[in-house]
Amino acid sequence: MKNTYARTAATMTKDQKWVIVSTASGFSLENMDIMFLSFALTPIIANLHISQGAAGLIGTITNLGMLVGGALFGLLGDKIGRVKTFSHTIFIFAIATGLMYFAHSLPAIYGLRFLAGIGAGGEYGVGMALIAENFAANHVGRMTSVAAIGGQIGAIFAALMASFIIPRFGWNTLFLLGIIPVVLTYFVRRHLKESDAFLAARKNAQQTNQKISFTRLFETPKMTFQTLGLMVMTIVQIAGYFGLMNWLPSIVQKQQGLSVSKSSIWMIATIIGMSCGMVVFGYIMDKFGAKLAFSIFLIGSALVLFVILKAHTALTMILSGMLIGFFSNGMFGGYGAVISRLYPTEIRATANNVIMNVGRAIGGFSSLVIGLLMQYFNLTVTMMFLSGLYIISFIVMQLLPGFKTLSNPKETPVAQEQEA
Repeated sequence: MKNTYARTAATMTKDQKWVIVSTASGFSLENMDIMFLSFALTPIIANLHISQGAAGLIGTITNLGMLVGGALFGLLGDKIGRVKTFSHTIFIFAIATGLMYFAHSLPAIYGLRFLAGIGAGGEYGVGMALIAENFAANHVGRMTSVAAIGGQIGAIFAALMASFIIPRFGWNTLFLLGIIPVVLTYFVRRHLKESDAFLAARKNAQQTNQKISFTRLFETPKMTFQTLGLMVMTIVQIAGYFGLMNWLPSIVQKQQGLSVSKSSIWMIATIIGMSCGMVVFGYIMDKFGAKLAFSIFLIGSALVLFVILKAHTALTMILSGMLIGFFSNGMFGGYGAVISRLYPTEIRATANNVIMNVGRAIGGFSSLVIGLLMQYFNLTVTMMFLSGLYIISFIVMQLLPGFKTLSNPKETPVAQEQEA
């Protein structure tokens, strides 16, 4: 498996390398922003004297902003180009994150997190479209996973910075690091260029007066079923990821009596587990197909959540975190690969952004739900809730005909046959 990734990297063109570096960097900085909130959640609750439900709503509002930004920038990415849109999204969420330094009330936090969500929401679909249009179909699973691993690097950076900055300077100062992504926009605009596939698709759409709109995702009953099914799956993915990542640091701090600094070590181990999961998932998807890869990881996610209930030492907490991260977030990059292969080039960014950000907007309520479950019930009930969601996603995936098409990584999906 290692040799497979190494051979792919060795044969990349200069343009392909820039696509991976830029998208991985963008995802890294977006994840950094998300994890800032995760580690700041406990001190925000203490400083502003708010309930766990109100704190959970911060993450939910961020995801609602992602839905708005995803819809807006998905359309722009398909109309004016991936590269220009990608740089705009980075700039918006960077400025909004940096302004959190000046937020000293709950309404100000809600407003800035919504704005940051708008910028972050547009980034995913555009980045996934860039990868899909610059790599062969049987390499897209691995490449989207590599880009998603870049996101985990940002999360590790956030964990290290949180452990150093929050105890010394307070949670507000941590968000000042959010202005770093502004630098990335320069390199994106300087080195990335639109793919030939996108330029040809845009020219064809203009000549045939094809509309770039949300309705294209629902233009036939089969397409509607596919779009809604993928939305259910992304809702579950985001519910698991954001719910766990927003609350696991607090759970560990409470269960083990750890400080923010020490719980950061545990979170880094969890992120390493996620990265390993992404490598394995991308390999299985490209080698054996999307259906088998998602089946393994969805069932695995439903089962491994309960190991944290038996973890009562520092070592077992670290191992359980790595195992949960491996399965629950290993498949994240796979959604972009699947969506990019099932929808035509001219609506690829729109499809990725709308489907993923509906997942973020609705799945983001898990932050609120988990906060309430922890407030009124216990950790066992919380894990049962999340496990049930993964089982639902597994059942939906089995019913979607698109996954049968993608069972052979080298087979061309119907959407791309029509496009050709």
